[in-house]
Amino acid sequence: MGAAQLVAWFLALAAAAGAAVSAAGARPSEVALGALFTYDSTIGRAARLAIELAVDDVNADGTVLAGTKLSLKSRDTNCSAFLGTVEAFQLMEENVVAVIGPQSSGIGHVISHVANELHVPLLSFAATDPALAALEYPYFLRTTISDYFQMNAVASIVDYYQWKRVTAIYVDDDYGRGGVSALGDALATKRAIISYKAAIPPNSNADVISDVLVRANMMESRVMVVHVNPDTGKRIFSAANKLQMVASGYVWIVTDWLAAVLDSSASRDLKDMSHIQGLIVLRQHTPESDAKNKFISKWNTMARNRSVTSGLNSYGFYAYDSVWTVARAIDQFLDSGQQINFSTDPRLHDSNGNTLRLSTLKIFDGGEQMLQQLLLTNFTGVTGPVQFGSDRNLVRPAYDILNVGGSGSRLIGYWSNHSGLSIAAPEILYQKPPNTSAQQLYNVLWPGDSTTMPRGWVFRNNGQALRVGVPNKASFKDLVSSRGPGNVTGYCIDVFNTAIKLLPYPVPVQFVTIGDGTKNPSYIGIVSMVAANTLDAAVGDFAIVRNGTAISEYTQPYVEAGLVIVAPVKQTPPSAWAFLKPFTLEMWCVTGALFILVGVVVWLLEHRINEDFRGSPRRQVITIIWFSFSTMFTAHTRLGGSC
Repeated sequence: MGAAQLVAWFLALAAAAGAAVSAAGARPSEVALGALFTYDSTIGRAARLAIELAVDDVNADGTVLAGTKLSLKSRDTNCSAFLGTVEAFQLMEENVVAVIGPQSSGIGHVISHVANELHVPLLSFAATDPALAALEYPYFLRTTISDYFQMNAVASIVDYYQWKRVTAIYVDDDYGRGGVSALGDALATKRAIISYKAAIPPNSNADVISDVLVRANMMESRVMVVHVNPDTGKRIFSAANKLQMVASGYVWIVTDWLAAVLDSSASRDLKDMSHIQGLIVLRQHTPESDAKNKFISKWNTMARNRSVTSGLNSYGFYAYDSVWTVARAIDQFLDSGQQINFSTDPRLHDSNGNTLRLSTLKIFDGGEQMLQQLLLTNFTGVTGPVQFGSDRNLVRPAYDILNVGGSGSRLIGYWSNHSGLSIAAPEILYQKPPNTSAQQLYNVLWPGDSTTMPRGWVFRNNGQALRVGVPNKASFKDLVSSRGPGNVTGYCIDVFNTAIKLLPYPVPVQFVTIGDGTKNPSYIGIVSMVAANTLDAAVGDFAIVRNGTAISEYTQPYVEAGLVIVAPVKQTPPSAWAFLKPFTLEMWCVTGALFILVGVVVWLLEHRINEDFRGSPRRQVITIIWFSFSTMFTAHTRLGGSC
């Protein structure tokens, strides 16, 4: 081989090696991104345009995925967990590197297991069930706010108005049960409880919903928390309006599904709005920005071009940011030298005659590295800061709090996990130290066009009343007396009723009279009835005695025991002779006579030996009188004598 041939051989070898290295590190021309949601739904109609618009914006942006096109593969779940699961399997056959969705929490629970096996990350913009954040689903990422935070916002509202019991109305699926479980935990931190859970089966008709509401209306709580999907929610308030449950005295707190319905309604039917007057509604808070306004303008233009009649809601914002989250993660994944490769799973094979085509499902080899890039996401989108915390939830969760009235709604405040309830925007409060002590909301127009805060409870129709024994006696009727069955009066009864009214929850009372009213009953016998659980309590002029304290508990005394004298008060003008008032004229005469008697006795004893008691009769009389009255002011010795 000559020198020229040797040089040519080395150059060819170097070129081949360079081409191999270039091919190994080259970016793919196209990357498949999946999307899984219900097209014809309140959330899906907004999300569909938002996802498509985001893919177009990513492909038009030269700073992200330069030279690589993002290809969208969408599937319609048709509001069905079964069909959604089937569509998810078909979507995985497309070798997608990530999936935007699912929209449903129920589908999220199912296909998260598939994602775990195939190492394909799921980024859901609408599945809010807090249970999906468990370590069981490592490839599930929620790009919207978890219901864990939404239920903490609801609990803060309940605590702000000092209600202690709520009725939870929810759809009986993963989404509803997960939200209500989080609500119970959140209320417990505020020393409140869910007193009744009204579960509504999925896809229930109006009759089933009415039956559930009737049972809920029989309970004492009038604070209703509604956590359902939009279709069920509309039927709930239609039935509640017929049952006159959207009236004065009721409180309705509704999660973000209703805000999505209101925002998506281009023209609001006044008849439908009349069913929801006075409601408190939560909505995910998205701060105002130029990027948000620009996106809204693009979305509205696309909606007009496609003759879409529904409007944009907050879930559309999160769907848009979800696509950008994936695009940035793919960009970082490729920049790190990783390749998008798929491999077959030997455990997935088709048996004879099997038409499921399991062998077409492939594992994304770089799925774990892609997941790590997603968790490192940190940018500002149309929803604000997009960043995942240590709990894999979005940082800075916040909600708008709306009050429905007229043909729309008005903002009455915000909630954030940084400062709780406030009338200042969360993005402003996040720049300050946390302060949950100054909770504040604007005034609310309650159901029934009332501006007075509802008490939040009534006496339940089917509850057991507190049995309170009352002595029916013949004496001291001002303290307690009976005028018939259940008609008891007196000072003790007034004190008891006042204490009952101060309780933050309802306590129905049934007074049980003990005795015939002609003679006093045995008080220790009444206390024994309380100890034997024949009575729940006893009210009356009970004395705290040793025999009673051994078997029952007494309250603190509220009437002081002992004898007192009550005398009328007469107004008299001031006088110099006021010192004579304590005694009557007869008493003064007797007192004067006693003094003179003392003087006479002393004179009889002294006049023979004491010269001061001698002299003329006039002098001796004067001495007797002077000595008698001077004894009131002077301690005398023997006059003229010696000690």
